[in-house]
Amino acid sequence: MRRFLVSAIMVIICFILQSTVFKALEFGGIVPNLMIVLTASFGFMRGEKAGLLIGFFCGLLADIFFGGLIGLYAMIYMYIGYLNGKFHKVFYPEDIKLPIALIFVSDFMFGIVCYATLFLLRGRFHFMYYFTNVILPEMVYTILITLLLYPVILWINNKLEDREQRSARKFV
Repeated sequence: MRRFLVSAIMVIICFILQSTVFKALEFGGIVPNLMIVLTASFGFMRGEKAGLLIGFFCGLLADIFFGGLIGLYAMIYMYIGYLNGKFHKVFYPEDIKLPIALIFVSDFMFGIVCYATLFLLRGRFHFMYYFTNVILPEMVYTILITLLLYPVILWINNKLEDREQRSARKFV
């Protein structure tokens, strides 16, 4: 129950930060995607199911407040969380290279899928313009913020796991 509450609070805090504080800190209309950072982090820290669930709720918030279609962002974030969960077995908390690489690739895939579903299907074929002005700057900005946000998410996850292990030992 504690993990569920903490996860819900983290989703809400990241959503509020992304849609308010970082909107004020945007560079050329580009805002870092904190929801990708959170979804990918939960995926490789906790596994496929946790990544999928966090991705669904992050995407649902994005759909409700910013999307034209309910479910599009939820689906994209769910896939991102699930695919990052595949790396749970090779995740080591001490190594930051894997999380940075996975978040980088996740943000890239998010940008590509958004381009394909929101622009390409409408006949807008200016991929290089979209890539250089939206996808690439967002990826760089997201990775810079990841360097600050990821250690906080890791610390919270470690504290929750320690607490769960201590309470599990009480029952054994």
